[in-house]
Amino acid sequence: MAAPDPAAYGALSSVLGEPTQPTIPLNKLAPEAALRRLELAIVRRLEGFLHGDHLGLLPGPGSETNEARVYQPGQDDVRRIDWSVTARTNVAHVRDTISDRELEVWALLDVTPSMNWGTEGVTKRDLGIAAVATIGFLGQRVGDRFGGYIMRPDRIRRLPAVSGRSALYGVLRRMLTEPFVPDHATGSMSLAAAVEQLSRTQRRRGLRVVVSDFLTPGDHELDPNVEPEWERSMRRLGVRNQVLAVEVVDSREIEFPDVGDMLIRDPETDFERYVNTADDAARARMDAASAAQRERIRIALRRAGVGHIQLRTDRDWVQDIARFVLAYRRVASMLHAPPQGVTR
Repeated sequence: MAAPDPAAYGALSSVLGEPTQPTIPLNKLAPEAALRRLELAIVRRLEGFLHGDHLGLLPGPGSETNEARVYQPGQDDVRRIDWSVTARTNVAHVRDTISDRELEVWALLDVTPSMNWGTEGVTKRDLGIAAVATIGFLGQRVGDRFGGYIMRPDRIRRLPAVSGRSALYGVLRRMLTEPFVPDHATGSMSLAAAVEQLSRTQRRRGLRVVVSDFLTPGDHELDPNVEPEWERSMRRLGVRNQVLAVEVVDSREIEFPDVGDMLIRDPETDFERYVNTADDAARARMDAASAAQRERIRIALRRAGVGHIQLRTDRDWVQDIARFVLAYRRVASMLHAPPQGVTR
């Protein structure tokens, strides 16, 4: 009897072996119907997080100077008075600033072997690309530029920043066609090193999206008080940029199924072990360890001060991202609201 062809099982082929092709076609990465449905409800309200109109990347109107005008007592900030114009005219003037209209978005995509796995019709790697696509299309405005970094175990590949919908499709196509990393591939590149390189090479402030499962090979620590090696790099990246960490997980990484004896292996290390998932106690211990691992990641990202959204292969990623952005927008509007009785 001939052996089954793993390619015939779609994303499930990642369980039987290494995937050979993407599980999401390019035209499904940014579902047009879903984006049109979200446009009125979401896009017009992204100004606080995805910088829809880009009134400065930090609270404030921008950094480029504009024309001077007469000072309005009670309405203008005295710190913006232009003293040179005031001295020449003997009338107090303030100088407006030009809002930052162009946003530069850089997405770092993790394509290490642990991302080549999925049991719900899509691999974690392709779910990460779908997240990049959704954020790119929802946050896109005229003049905005979108670039990417692809992190492999041995190196990091840079995709130049481009503007326009067609160019964004080109970036996504290159991410989809990036060769798959075989299991147990070795190299010196880690998530911490990749984030450091992104922070070091892209000095202009903007939005940074880090897409990964945030699992470090050989790191079995479950104590949330112990920092993962990438936490400090994420914190540094967030000093000058707005950072969104997209954590991609598969449902079977969180809830182990009852399928009897099962071989559990780590595609990035030599760890292999048979586990009897029919044993309720054993399955409960594995679920608890997985939950503790994800909780440690959540706490570390919160300590780093970055936005965090978890996407699962068994849920609609467009709706999850939209729900997150709306919640983040509400929080940002409350934090940046002027004190009671004071107008902007």
